[in-house]
Amino acid sequence: MADRSDLEAGLQALLQPDLFKDYGPNGLQVEGRRTVRHLVSGVTASLAFIDAAIAAGADTLLVHHGLFWRGQDGRLTGWLAARVRRLMAADVNLFAYHLPLDAHAEFGNNAQLGRRLVLQADARFGEQNLGFIGAASPAAATLPALADLVRQQLVRAPLVLPGDGRPLRRVAWCSGGAQGYFEAAIAAGADAFITGEVSEAQAHLARETGVAFLACGHHATERYGAPAVAAQVAAQFGLTHAFIDIENPA
Repeated sequence: MADRSDLEAGLQALLQPDLFKDYGPNGLQVEGRRTVRHLVSGVTASLAFIDAAIAAGADTLLVHHGLFWRGQDGRLTGWLAARVRRLMAADVNLFAYHLPLDAHAEFGNNAQLGRRLVLQADARFGEQNLGFIGAASPAAATLPALADLVRQQLVRAPLVLPGDGRPLRRVAWCSGGAQGYFEAAIAAGADAFITGEVSEAQAHLARETGVAFLACGHHATERYGAPAVAAQVAAQFGLTHAFIDIENPA
C-alpha cells in the first residue's frame, strides 16, 4: 500500500520526464483515489484496457500511451469522454509515460526489446537519443536469423525490407513509430534497423543504402516497458502488480 503522491514521486525519479520534449503530458493524467494497492500496467489507455484493469481490481493504471496528446482540442467528448468517465466513476488513477518510458536504459521499451532480441546497446542515436544500437548477436548475425528471432520473441512475423543482404555486424532499434529514425540509424553504422512501423520512404532507403529494415508492429515492440517499470515500482512501494495486454495488430 502506498500514497499516490509517493508513487508519483517514485515514477518521476525513475523516468525523469523533465529531460524530454514530448508529445503529451507525462505523469498523472487522471487523479483517482489517494491510497494505491493494486497497479495494473498496459500499453495504451484504451477503453478495453481500462475496463479489464478495473475488473481485475486495479486502483491505479500505468501505460505508455495515455489519453492526452499535443494537437487535441481539449474537449471531453466521444471516445475520450468515455474513457475518462470510466476512470472517474471507478476512482482509478491513470499514469502515462511516453518518451521517458521508451528511453529508460534498464526498464524502458527499447532496453526490454533489446533484451528479448539478444541485443545490448553500446550507443544511442536519433532525436533525444531514443534510438539504441549495438553489436548483432552471433545467433542472429544474418537477416533471416534476426527476422526469425523477432518472429519467435514478439510472436509476430516482421515486414522485412532486406537491403543488400549483408552480414549483420551492428543492429539499431527504436520501438513504436520510429520509422523516421532509419536515416539516423544508417548514419550511426547500422546494418539493420528494427522498429514498429514502416512508411513508403523506408523501402527506397533500404534498397539504396543496403541497410535492412524490419517493421515489427508498434504494439508488439512496446509491450515490455510499462510492465517492467510497474514491476519495479510495485516492489519498491509494496504494491501488487499485473500486466494486461490488449491485442492490437498495428
